[in-house]
Amino acid sequence: MRMGRTHRRGTTAVAILAALLMLAGCGSGGGSDSGSDHAAAEAPAVAREGAAAQEGGGALADAQGGAGAATDTRVDQRAIIYTGSIRVQVDDVDAAARDAAAAATRAGGFVGGDQRRSSDDDAVADLELRVPAPRFHAVVEELAGLGRQERREISTQDVTEETVDLDARITTQRARVESARRLLAQADSISDLVAIENELGRREADLASLEAKKRRLADLTALSTITVTLVGPGVTISDEEDNQTGFLVGLKGGWKVFLASMNVLLTVLGAILPWLLVLGVPVAALWWLVRRRRRNRPTAPVGAPPPPSVSVPPSVPGARSAP
Repeated sequence: MRMGRTHRRGTTAVAILAALLMLAGCGSGGGSDSGSDHAAAEAPAVAREGAAAQEGGGALADAQGGAGAATDTRVDQRAIIYTGSIRVQVDDVDAAARDAAAAATRAGGFVGGDQRRSSDDDAVADLELRVPAPRFHAVVEELAGLGRQERREISTQDVTEETVDLDARITTQRARVESARRLLAQADSISDLVAIENELGRREADLASLEAKKRRLADLTALSTITVTLVGPGVTISDEEDNQTGFLVGLKGGWKVFLASMNVLLTVLGAILPWLLVLGVPVAALWWLVRRRRRNRPTAPVGAPPPPSVSVPPSVPGARSAP
């Protein structure tokens, strides 16, 4: 009996131990399954984060590339004023002047000024051409081909910063004008109305001035200026002669100034001479008559003594008059 009970207890213990082992195995399997599920759930999230990171990096690279492209565009679109002057010796000044004007017209520009001095071989023509900035250099080369080029000067002025500054100031000034207009609509007294109107007028004047400067810069940057001097074959003045210095050059210049001054003086004298004749003759005649009248007026002799004066005898004190 005792051996049977012992055997049954051992069998029960083995069964319980086996059950515990089975539960432990199931628990570990479930834990591994849940860990697998968690890992599987986290994997797409990590992948999505990586993809987002890659997309963000690509977008950043695209943005940097776009910024670089924008910078390059701004460099290409800088506001630059081109100014040039060229001197060309030609056989026929009038024909060359017509060709120069035609070159400016073909480029989309116009002739801003035309001064000519015709004297056969010594003829000179000064033209001021306004041409679009992209066609500036092409027009200069075309003008140089009209004859023998003697001088060429080209200068540039970068006004990009000034243009940007004007844009910012115009934007700010427009906002100030709108603010003053809103305050004007809300004014509830005559004094406030007058003060706000004065301030609004001042702000509008400042805005108009800024906009005029902007238009001026836009005109100078859009249309370049070329000063063309066309000289005939008889003109011998060259760059070297223009740049000479020294006593003889100064003497020559002084003589020219003296002759010019004398010319001006004679011109003024010729202009006032008719007035001198009209006004001077009557004045001179009147002066002559006055002097003649003074000369004919009788005067006292110089050496004649003055007339004797009658003296009154002094009175005697105490004297009585006769009855």
